[in-house]
Amino acid sequence: MKILFLGDVMGRAGRAAISEHLPRLREAWRLDFVVVNGENATSGVGLSGDHAKALLDAGADVITLGDHAFDQKDMLTFIANEPRIIRPLNFSKAAPGAGARVFTAPGGRKVLVAQVLGQVFMKRPFDDPFSALDALLRQYPLGGQVSASLIDIHCEATSEKMGVGHFCDGRASIVVGTHTHVPTADVMILPGGTAYQSDAGMCGDYNSVIGMEKTEPMRRFVTGMPKARFTPAMDEATLSGLYVETDDRTGKALRVQMVRQGGRLSPAGPE
Repeated sequence: MKILFLGDVMGRAGRAAISEHLPRLREAWRLDFVVVNGENATSGVGLSGDHAKALLDAGADVITLGDHAFDQKDMLTFIANEPRIIRPLNFSKAAPGAGARVFTAPGGRKVLVAQVLGQVFMKRPFDDPFSALDALLRQYPLGGQVSASLIDIHCEATSEKMGVGHFCDGRASIVVGTHTHVPTADVMILPGGTAYQSDAGMCGDYNSVIGMEKTEPMRRFVTGMPKARFTPAMDEATLSGLYVETDDRTGKALRVQMVRQGGRLSPAGPE
């Protein structure tokens, strides 16, 4: 199966990159399944229902969220009626929606998609991601009920993301990090057959400070004092993510490749 994961969509520029590039990539790379992290797609803080629809219409099969899952209040009701949106598995038990679901790819193949939030350096305490994943992966073993599985680990610390990767090695097809908005160079297939990257990066304007227009973040770094709100950078965005080919029989990764399309970063992809 050919699976594409795209990192945090950042504001209008990120949405434009998805709309511009994803339909072309689905056809050119003959993608079977696409997952997009959309938690910053609306003004850099959360995801609205309208913008969720736009990402799905552009070719996303599933949208994952993150710690900003419900910053746009309409998502509280929208997610209850849209099963293609996944909020964190270890979020509040009172939160609407689901943290994991099984979806159907072409040919009737089943794909598990889940997201967990990390605990290290995060502003809020969340439930243990490891126990949540352990129970889930026991329920949906590779080569059994699912042909492939993708885990989006949304957290600050690369060490925690690596811990999740090794914890899931051989039990998930893909473990990919989000949240820090910077693509890491550690793309690999782990010994047990799991494709891994500490952070997929963002789909946003990289002439920025993690997707935000530079002036206000730089002012705060230099002076320690805020003056204005952060606003998303608006120049051409780079679509950043991870391309993985999996074995339908075992669910293990056969090939993994960084993805960068458009914008300022050097291009990369499976072609």
